[in-house]
Amino acid sequence: MGETASVATGPVRERAALSVEGLTMHYLTRHGTVRAVDGVSFGLEPGGSMGLVGESGCGKSSIALSLMNLLPDNGRLISGRVMLGGEDLLAMEGSEVRDFRWRRVAMVFQAAMNAMDPVYRVGDQIVEAIQNHGLETRKDAARERVARLFDVVGLPRPVMTRFPHELSGGMRQRAMIAMALSCEPDLIIADEPTTALDVIVQDRILRELKRIQQELGMSMLYITHDIAVVAEVTERTGVMYAGQLVELGDTSQLFRQAMHPYTKALLSSFPSVAGEKRHLETLAGEPPNLIQPPPGCRFHPRCPLATDICRTAMPPLVEFAGGWAACWHPLVGEEPDPELVAEEAGRDGA
Repeated sequence: MGETASVATGPVRERAALSVEGLTMHYLTRHGTVRAVDGVSFGLEPGGSMGLVGESGCGKSSIALSLMNLLPDNGRLISGRVMLGGEDLLAMEGSEVRDFRWRRVAMVFQAAMNAMDPVYRVGDQIVEAIQNHGLETRKDAARERVARLFDVVGLPRPVMTRFPHELSGGMRQRAMIAMALSCEPDLIIADEPTTALDVIVQDRILRELKRIQQELGMSMLYITHDIAVVAEVTERTGVMYAGQLVELGDTSQLFRQAMHPYTKALLSSFPSVAGEKRHLETLAGEPPNLIQPPPGCRFHPRCPLATDICRTAMPPLVEFAGGWAACWHPLVGEEPDPELVAEEAGRDGA
């Protein structure tokens, strides 16, 4: 077969600013354990931008919360390692966690209205973050820093004195971006940064994020279900399905030639504003129950290419020409090595 490589921890680049290796995270519920994130690995280079896409409930936001160490009470990190600048974020506790949030890793939450304290003025909340992390000791210096950030994100300076409910959705989202930038982090995680905004404001926010990321040289991780977002602002894209990373590669290559049947179905479900009109396809069935996921490939109940091996053995994430895919029957390249199939089938049956 062509030159391929199966790895235990997945495609983590050597120069990665962010290195996620084998991340596994569960939710404990009264109905059972939800396997929300299962062995996810990827790397993000310094100054790079990457998107994670997939249907609702596939584990995208759970990854973001894991990286920020902001899991709810019923969330459990089972295994894995998250390295940022030589430090393992998952091994931090107490004051270490508080210090790295906003200072090393910041997050733009998808619900901007709920992410800010409604009884404090917008500017005061950002000033507090700056002073708590020791970037400015004097309040007037911190306020001037916020004013400059508002210039960067395109907000009038008088907005600093307003309360969150006095701002429009687009203004609140820009204020959240300013807060994320306030401590000059190495990495910003944008979780559905344009949710509930009209398309004009969405475009402005995305352009603003891309410009800021390029000017300041920070790494950006976009979490979204909207595949058009990653097409506009990312260099690399990972596709999630049922808690697992099923495809990863350069964004342009992934859009030209998807390797995983789920990625192809996802791309076929979105209309294109350029080129010929085409029939939009729908994906039959529902995502699996992650309390009792199906054996083998989790996509096999909905996949038109599924065979016996798909129903019995989970495919590893394998490198093909142009990217990585976890599929026994990828849409490009050759079929997986029979020895690899036998090895994985034996492992799953053990």
